[in-house]
Amino acid sequence: MEVPRTITVLTPTYNRAYLLEQLYSSLIVQTSHDFQWFVMDDGSTDHTGEIVEGFMKEEKIKIIYSYQDNGGKHKALNTALKQITTELVFIVDSDDYLTEDACEVILNYHKKYRGNKLLCGYSFLRKYPDGKINNAEFPEDELLENYIECRVNRSIGGDKAEVFLTGCLREFPFPEFPGERFLNEDVVWIKMAGKYRMVHINRAIYIGNYLKDGITRKGKRLKAENPLGGMERGKAMMSPECKLSIRIKGALQYAVFGWFAKRKTADIVGSTVNRQLTLLCLPFAYAIYTYYRICFYSRGANG
Repeated sequence: MEVPRTITVLTPTYNRAYLLEQLYSSLIVQTSHDFQWFVMDDGSTDHTGEIVEGFMKEEKIKIIYSYQDNGGKHKALNTALKQITTELVFIVDSDDYLTEDACEVILNYHKKYRGNKLLCGYSFLRKYPDGKINNAEFPEDELLENYIECRVNRSIGGDKAEVFLTGCLREFPFPEFPGERFLNEDVVWIKMAGKYRMVHINRAIYIGNYLKDGITRKGKRLKAENPLGGMERGKAMMSPECKLSIRIKGALQYAVFGWFAKRKTADIVGSTVNRQLTLLCLPFAYAIYTYYRICFYSRGANG
């Protein structure tokens, strides 16, 4: 009889067959095997399926492979979460990999904090292959705060290694918009902050670099091509719990991407969660919108 796992390492992937070997190699040497690897193929046209099938035949770790038509990372995550039954979900991108003790470290902290109904998960550090930490550390080790308190209002940038309780992620699915294939994941993290806290841990368990063809490098043009998701992020950033500078950025984004979504100004102002702030930001937002249009459509810049 198969023993239930505690962690699902969830990897959404699109045409990254050539990179999966590195992540797989880091998983098979984990000091704890209380995990399964769920590869969510977001419509790859390369040989991703064949590569994963080869890994599965080795039977070194439990692997689940699922395929859907291309819809974007956030939609792939939603699809996978409907199938996952483990207690924890650790989202690991296909171009990244883990330290040998990553799963063991997660489990040790989970034993300590399991049962705390106010927690939605754990946030660890990421580092680059040379060992340098990706951006800032947390102000304290094992800091119990929500995402807004710790990351947004303290302006702690850089990607982190987030491990979530599966039930909490299901409670806050990623918003989906027809025809759009990109959404900033922090839209959901900000929403979750209204109900849950996280344990922020100054330990790096995740190693990664930004690829030239990766989402992070595609920048603002990608967001402009998916404007409804951009509006949703702007709306989230206008949360009253966010500091004023973040709320202003949210109002600017809401208006800028509203125009990219071909919304009328009156509709943008009428649908915002902070009408007064959005009105005040309109002149600046229009200047940004005009600049982006010049960059994207006249010079063909990548953002």
